[in-house]
Amino acid sequence: MVENKEDDVKLVTAIVKPHKLDQVKEALQELGVQGLTVSEVRGYGRQRGHTEVYRGAEYAIEFVPKVKLEILTSDEEVNGVIDAIVKQAQTGQVGDGKVFVTTVDRVVRIRTAEEDAEAL
Repeated sequence: MVENKEDDVKLVTAIVKPHKLDQVKEALQELGVQGLTVSEVRGYGRQRGHTEVYRGAEYAIEFVPKVKLEILTSDEEVNGVIDAIVKQAQTGQVGDGKVFVTTVDRVVRIRTAEEDAEAL
């Protein structure tokens, strides 16, 4: 079976700093993104955490708080979604985050049983 390019669905997963969430969400809404899942997560990348001083004592923070966004989008709109996330989440500092794009084999809207691009 040859798949139709316009029916391709992508899952964009972005890990960003928590204080950037509102800016990213607004930019995605301006693009017309219909749905967004947000999770509070913790992790580290190259920075391997950091240290903080609280009441004179130094503490190692191994896992940095982040926000994970998951957006289902069509193949045609995926580059605009990525550009909006990067533009709004970028601070130029270590730990700005990452964006991952995954091909989705099948999407089904539970309420109507619509599939793939129609389910978005």
